[in-house]
Amino acid sequence: MTQTTDAVDAAQMPSVPGRTRIHRAWFVAAVTFVTIIGAAAFRSLPGLLIDPLHQEFHWSRGTIGAAVSINLALYGLTAPFAAALMDRFGIRRVVAVALMVIALGSGLTVWMTAAWQLLLCWGLLVGLGSGSMALAFAATVTNRWFTARKGLVTGILTAASASGQLIFLPVLSWIVTEHDWRPAAVTVALAALAVVPFVWLLLRDHPADVGLKPYGAAEFVPKPAPVQGAARRAVTVLLSAVRTGPFWLLAGTFAICGASTNGLIQTHFVPAAHDHGMPITAAASLLAVIGVFDVAGTIASGWFTDRFEPRRLLAVYYALRGVSLLFLPMLMSSTVHPPMIFFIVFYGLDWVATVPPTLALCREQYGEDSAIVFGWVLASHQIGAALVAFLGGVARDAFGSYDMVWIASGALCAVAAMMALVIRRRPVAPVLSVRTAV
Repeated sequence: MTQTTDAVDAAQMPSVPGRTRIHRAWFVAAVTFVTIIGAAAFRSLPGLLIDPLHQEFHWSRGTIGAAVSINLALYGLTAPFAAALMDRFGIRRVVAVALMVIALGSGLTVWMTAAWQLLLCWGLLVGLGSGSMALAFAATVTNRWFTARKGLVTGILTAASASGQLIFLPVLSWIVTEHDWRPAAVTVALAALAVVPFVWLLLRDHPADVGLKPYGAAEFVPKPAPVQGAARRAVTVLLSAVRTGPFWLLAGTFAICGASTNGLIQTHFVPAAHDHGMPITAAASLLAVIGVFDVAGTIASGWFTDRFEPRRLLAVYYALRGVSLLFLPMLMSSTVHPPMIFFIVFYGLDWVATVPPTLALCREQYGEDSAIVFGWVLASHQIGAALVAFLGGVARDAFGSYDMVWIASGALCAVAAMMALVIRRRPVAPVLSVRTAV
């Protein structure tokens, strides 16, 4: 009898009475959570760099916003290809390489002297690395290791990014204020590198690697063979998905989600608050508090997604977000006051609460190709974020304030709420799997 068969038989044996074993899937989810936290360090930095880079190199905010825009766009566009590469080469290899690329890109910014170097290092390298660490990574882990509790696990892993923001924002803002922006960039590089050993030693690609069934599964699931032609598969799945209406509605709503979070608040909240006289450290601390409540809101959204209609959840989330953004111009001041704290708490609960219901709708509509389809939907999220990251900087250069940006984003959220409600309830035929065709 082979070692693999022995492992499978052992996994299917009843547990010893009186002894409760924690399923290995939860340990994999924990490693994934820590990995995303480490990778989230770089996402905490762009908003803190706008003013220092503007003052040192005299680059316009539009130029700096363009680098952030490239980063955000590649974060999304790389995701579906990364999901396919994980099917080909395994999760561990793809994630470990991605973390090293992030560290390289962030570290090289220390020596930059021209704007094109910012576009190359922070835009291209960090964008490509972060795209492989996008939510498609969390979707792949969830789909492989969990049959039950998928909504909850999705919420927990999505919250990891916010947890990274919570951990690193106050630290990085203090470093930027007290020691310049270069030590902050080095800190990001070291944080990404520190996670690599955890990924390589503890993460596993599939439950079958350790002779286990996915959590909640009734039967053992063999590990699928590596899928050849990762790039072709990602494009083929996209071409099939774009022929369905739900894909465009999901992509449209998620583009607005990215525009109103990563592109808007994460990139421009700190410089906007600084425009009103608020110290950078205070504004960054408020952004970190968003991360605190984002964790609670995203996990709760995962719990809700397991129990309620995801379309209605999306509509409520976008509507509430839009209302809060319309009030933001009236709340900006040089000090932190109770109405601003209320906005931070309210907005934090809604920050990425949209992810679990969006991913649930992708699973409902597109079956086994849902991780790659979600990667393309995430690409639209980041394209929306990229546009607002760039246009927000241009608007600030042109009008001297961010007021119009807040109001326009609030209106877009109202559109997203209506789009979510018209996603069809009846599942369409799953996108044709190309696993056997490539």
